[in-house]
Amino acid sequence: MPHDSSHAPEPVALSLSVPPRPARRLAQDLVRPVSADPGVEVLDPGLDDEAVSEFLVRIVHGDSGFVLRTDSGERALAGIAATVAALIGDDIRAALTSPDLEFLTGLKPPAVEALREVLLAVETAAVADVTAALAVLGA
Repeated sequence: MPHDSSHAPEPVALSLSVPPRPARRLAQDLVRPVSADPGVEVLDPGLDDEAVSEFLVRIVHGDSGFVLRTDSGERALAGIAATVAALIGDDIRAALTSPDLEFLTGLKPPAVEALREVLLAVETAAVADVTAALAVLGA
């Protein structure tokens, strides 16, 4: 039987894209024990608000991230809020004194990733306490 080669089969469309990563939550795997050398700058949020603000303005416009080091869950939350404020050009001092939990928990995945590229970790000797305090962020 002769073969009719005049009708080529239709091409099949294939998706070669990489499947998306599951979105990280704001504080997921953020808290860790204090390391001897984190390899990046360390922010002590116990500094006065002016010094913290100056640090954040400089670091969010740089090429490397930083580690926040505190044993206070409240100050860790304030540091996260202030870092977000620095990234979006909002009032850093206001974020330090009154973190907006509704705003923080409503951040979309790209904003969370932008934060996590700058704030690499919260280092603490009180891992359980700080992790518990950050649970309000949906960690």
